[in-house]
Amino acid sequence: MQKEEFKEEFKKRVKDQAKMLYRKTLDEVSDRHKFVCVAYAVKDIVIDQWIATQKAYDEADGRTVYYLSMEFLMGRALGNMIINLSARDEIKESIEELGLDLNVIEDQEPDAALGNGGLGRLAACFLDSLATLNYPAYGCGIRYKYGMFQQKIENGYQKEIPEDWLRHINPLEIKREEYACEVRFGGTVKIDHRDGRDYYGQEGYQAVMAVPYDMPIVGYGNNVVNTLRIWDAEPVVHFNLEEFDKGSYMAAVEQENLAKTITEVLYPNDNHYAGKELRLKQQYFFVSASLQTAIKKYLKKHDDIKKLHEKVVFQMNDTHPTLTVAELMRLLMDVYYLEWDEAWEVTTKCVAYTNHTIMAEALEKWPIELFSRLLPRCYQIVEEINRRFCLEIEEKYPGNYDKIAKMAIIYDGQVKMANLAICAGYSVNGVAKLHTEILEKQELKDFYEMMPQKFNNKTNGITQRRFLLHGNPLLAEWVTNKVGDDWITDLPKIKGIEVYADDKKAQAEFMNIKYQNKVRLAKYIKKHNGVDVDPRSIFDVQVKRLHEYKRQLLNILHVMYLYNQIK
Repeated sequence: MQKEEFKEEFKKRVKDQAKMLYRKTLDEVSDRHKFVCVAYAVKDIVIDQWIATQKAYDEADGRTVYYLSMEFLMGRALGNMIINLSARDEIKESIEELGLDLNVIEDQEPDAALGNGGLGRLAACFLDSLATLNYPAYGCGIRYKYGMFQQKIENGYQKEIPEDWLRHINPLEIKREEYACEVRFGGTVKIDHRDGRDYYGQEGYQAVMAVPYDMPIVGYGNNVVNTLRIWDAEPVVHFNLEEFDKGSYMAAVEQENLAKTITEVLYPNDNHYAGKELRLKQQYFFVSASLQTAIKKYLKKHDDIKKLHEKVVFQMNDTHPTLTVAELMRLLMDVYYLEWDEAWEVTTKCVAYTNHTIMAEALEKWPIELFSRLLPRCYQIVEEINRRFCLEIEEKYPGNYDKIAKMAIIYDGQVKMANLAICAGYSVNGVAKLHTEILEKQELKDFYEMMPQKFNNKTNGITQRRFLLHGNPLLAEWVTNKVGDDWITDLPKIKGIEVYADDKKAQAEFMNIKYQNKVRLAKYIKKHNGVDVDPRSIFDVQVKRLHEYKRQLLNILHVMYLYNQIK
């Protein structure tokens, strides 16, 4: 399609959305509704590429990565999609020709802040990179109703207000009811002995339906669209009329309430262990749903479950999805009837673990009482994994009970999730050179000594497409003029600008870009806060919540110190 033809088609799509959704012309609808119209028009283009990508993956039949994470800090999606689509200039021009301001429109999108910080942002960067590098990948997480809290400072105190990002329609997601599956909590394990083997089932459990919502992850300029699948919880039975008739109103909506609480809220901390039942429920909920659908997808084209690892890998982002290990074993043995050794062989080739922190309080430990009550069958499986692992440790280090105390998965009344992840995972990575070295030499030293081949490093980066190309268009254009645009998909190419470090003309251009951005920010501050800021001053900008364990707290104390010194 020629450029002008594409633009006309796109503009028509935007206008048609206004008519169809709101029974108005485009210039009559509100800014928020304009955003919805543009988002649907962009999604229209994306969906064709999305379908084509999935078809190409099916035909290639390669290995798919399922990136399991409690958090995804994606940021607003529309601007990112437009940047990554090959037709970004045409879309921008079309939007301007319709008399709309792209910045205003992007500002209308609520932030799907389904993460707290580094952990969730890393997951987002990985998804962007995987799509750009044409890897078949799914991000799997939770569709929290309330994401990262909004912070207000009132009379010097922090107030945390829930971020209700779903109060309006989210035009960039698709509900996939056809992939809904049941997730069960509690109850007891029943064992049937027949045909010379034990069959395990669950009785007296509570269940919810996990329903996926898919969001497109657009690769940069390559027509590839991957999927972020976030799970919502719905009741298996929405309303129990029988209970209601008996006058038992609470029992009538009990299932509804159970489902609601599971996906209600994102925990406000990403590096502190919260010994909460709900947190464990959330973890099992999205892990079980993701595994069930991944296996069903595999079995559509392949008939040997023992070769699952040839086509599927589960990357566990921190300890939160470590239940993947137990749940995969459960599914392979109880649903697909593999023997223990066969199931363990598949599991240990399917799961890998990313460690994010050396802080002991962030390495999750669950009380046995809670774990075994909520997930009785998974607990039995973890017990058996632990028994076998302790025998291995004993064999390698005879009589060294200190090793068992440090490395056992179940010890001192607790289930240690990091130990389970390392025992089962075929790869364990830290997220920076120094971090991985500390893991190997200190925190996970015993594991490293026993299985050094598992350990490796993957240094965290940011995605330059979001943080430079999208976040700072003036600077991005300047870099491209100097070294070409290869840096957009190959960041080391940006080193080419080094030769301009002492170039007076280049320095002046760079400082002018800095100044233009400050002017833009000063206008924003004036509009939103009514404060005049001089763009010729030095800006010290902090873009993060103030939180007790964040360096921003030190920063604000430093600002107060400087202020007092000046006074």
